[in-house]
Amino acid sequence: MTSNDGYVLLALMLVPLGTAGLLMLIPSKERAAIVGLTALSSLSMFVMALYVFCRYSFSGDSDSMFQGTLAWTWMENVGVLGDKGIQLKVGVDGIGASLALLTGIVTVPATWVSWKIQNGLKDFFILLYILVAGVFGVFVLTDLFFWFLFYEVALLPMYLLIAVWGSTRKEYGAMKLMMMLMAGSIFIFTAIFALFTHVGAGTFDMEVLIDAQKTEGFQKTFFPLVAIGCGVLGAMFPLHSWSPDGHASAPTAVSMLHAGVLMKVGAFGVLRLGFQMMPDGGAYWAPALIVVGIVAAMYGAISALKQTDMKLMMGFSSVSHMGYVFIGLGTFNSIGWTGAVLQMTAHGLMTALFFLLIGGMYDQSHNREIPNFSGMAKQMPIWSVFFILASLASLGLPGMSGFIAEVHIFIGAFRAYPVVGGLAVLTAAITATYLLRMLAQAFFGEMNERWTGLHEITVMERAGATVLAAAILTLGLWPTPWIDRITPSIIHIPGVTL
Repeated sequence: MTSNDGYVLLALMLVPLGTAGLLMLIPSKERAAIVGLTALSSLSMFVMALYVFCRYSFSGDSDSMFQGTLAWTWMENVGVLGDKGIQLKVGVDGIGASLALLTGIVTVPATWVSWKIQNGLKDFFILLYILVAGVFGVFVLTDLFFWFLFYEVALLPMYLLIAVWGSTRKEYGAMKLMMMLMAGSIFIFTAIFALFTHVGAGTFDMEVLIDAQKTEGFQKTFFPLVAIGCGVLGAMFPLHSWSPDGHASAPTAVSMLHAGVLMKVGAFGVLRLGFQMMPDGGAYWAPALIVVGIVAAMYGAISALKQTDMKLMMGFSSVSHMGYVFIGLGTFNSIGWTGAVLQMTAHGLMTALFFLLIGGMYDQSHNREIPNFSGMAKQMPIWSVFFILASLASLGLPGMSGFIAEVHIFIGAFRAYPVVGGLAVLTAAITATYLLRMLAQAFFGEMNERWTGLHEITVMERAGATVLAAAILTLGLWPTPWIDRITPSIIHIPGVTL
C-alpha cells in the first residue's frame, strides 16, 4: 500500500459518518431515499475494505509496521505536546486490514436486514453508522488520541440502539452494557495517558510510542489496565456478564455488529495497546491471560449448554469463542496469535449469521425458546440450511472458517501449555454438544403445529445470509490470504516466538 491508499482508509471512517450526516437531512417519511442511501453506503464500505485488504502488501518491507500511512497534524508544540503531538493519522497492518474487511462484510447484511424496521428507521441508521465509523476508526487509526476517541464513538450509540429498538429486557441490557463498557474505558484512558507521560515524546503517534523505550516495571504495571479495559468489550471472563444480556436485548443488526465486530475491537485493543506497546508486560501477564481465556471458553460453552433461549445460547457461545482468542494471545507464539486473529474473523462471520437468522425467525414467531420448536427444517428449509451451516462453522467442521482458526489456537496452546490445549479441545467437544442438541431438537423431528404459519425469511435476509455464508466458506476453504497478511504483522511484536 502507498500513502495514496491512506485516503481510502480515511474514507472508511468518513463514509459512514457522512452517511449519518446526510440521513439527518432526509425527512423520516422518505423511506426509499433512506434505503437507497444506506444501500449505496454499505456497499461502498465493503468495496473499500476489500480494496484495503487486497492492496495490503504482505511480501513488502518487513521493517514497515503500518502501510497506507497518511497524517494530518491537529496540535503540536502546545503545552505538553511536541512535534507530531496529536494527528489524524491512518495506517494498517495485516491484522487491521483483516478486521476492517470483517467490518465491511458484516455491515452489508446488517444494513439489509434493518430496512424492515417500521419506527424510527432514519434515527436507527444514524446511530448504527456512527457506530460503524467508530469501529473502522479503531482498526485504521494510528494516533492514540483519535484511536480512543473512535473507540468511544463505537460504544456510545449502543445504549440507544438497544434501549429504543431492542426487545425483552432492553433497558436493563442497554444500561448494564453501557455501565460496564464505560468502566472499562476508564482503565484504557488511564493507561494511554500513563504511556504518554512515561515515554515523554510529546506525541500520541503509535509508531513513536511502540518504538520508544519503556521500563519493564511500567509495562508490568499498566499492561493489566489495558487488558482489563479492552477485555471488558472483548467479553473477557469474569467481566463478560453484560454480553449475553446485551445480545438478548439488541435488535438484529446491532446483535450482528455487537458480536461480529465490536467484541473484536476489545481483543484488538489488547493486542495493539497491550502487546504491541508493552511487550514485556504482555510476556509477564500472558500466563494469566491464557488462564482467563480457557476459563471463559469452558464457562461460556457450559453455560450455553444450559440455555433454552437461542439468543442467550449464542451470547454465551460468543463468550466461549472469544475465550479462544485470549488463549491464542496468551500462548505468545506466532501460530497461536495467527489463530487468535483468524478466530476474531471466523467468529465475527458465523455469529453475525446466527443473529441474522434468529432475528428473522423471531420477527415472525416472537419466540426464541428452543423447546418450543420442532421440525423447523420442514417449515423453513432455506433458513434451516443457513443455520446448520453456521452451526457447523461454530463447532469447527473442516472446510468452515472456525476450523482453521481453532487448529492454529490449539497447536499454539499445546506448544506453550499442553494442559490448556487439552482443555481447549474439550471445550470444542462441549460446543459441538449444545449445537447438535439444538439442531436435533428444533430443526428435526415432528413439526410443531403451533408454527405452521411461519414462512421463509425475507429476500434481503436471505441475501445477507448468503453473503455471510460465502465469507465463512471462503475463509474455511482458502485461508491463505488472511494468514499471509496476519503472520508477517506479528513479527513486529518483540518476544513472540515461532
